[in-house]
Amino acid sequence: MTKRILGIDPGLLHTGWAVIDTAGSSRKYIASGVILPNPKIEMSQRLVTIFREVTKLCETFEPDECSIEITFVNKNPKTTLILGHARSAAIVAVANQDIPIFEYEPNKIKKALTGAGHADKSAVDKMVQILLPAAHPKTADEADAIAIALSHSNMMKIF
Repeated sequence: MTKRILGIDPGLLHTGWAVIDTAGSSRKYIASGVILPNPKIEMSQRLVTIFREVTKLCETFEPDECSIEITFVNKNPKTTLILGHARSAAIVAVANQDIPIFEYEPNKIKKALTGAGHADKSAVDKMVQILLPAAHPKTADEADAIAIALSHSNMMKIF
């Protein structure tokens, strides 16, 4: 049975997203991109932009499940809080569509793709290219969203 997965790499300035189809060990790239709220508008309006754009993605691609990265705690608590706001806007948009959400820590995403929880960015990117050669991300946020969707595809087999 094919499942469609929406992967989200949340951020207040750049929210990466990716859609893949997965069935067993088969994966197919569907689409990816980045939501770019205007940095000159109030934070509340940027959050509305993320919410609306993720809602549109859900309506357009009709994912069966969503995977999203858990906010990494930064040295700066304000940065962590702001990331949490962006993440929440995306989560509420997906949950509002009754789509199950799976949350993963960055090291679990890396381990699901590379076998190593502390793999560097180049190792993750290489696995994305191997598993989804049709994907050609233009930004790091888009590449991360593809990796998040792929890692969920790999983890689905474990559950």
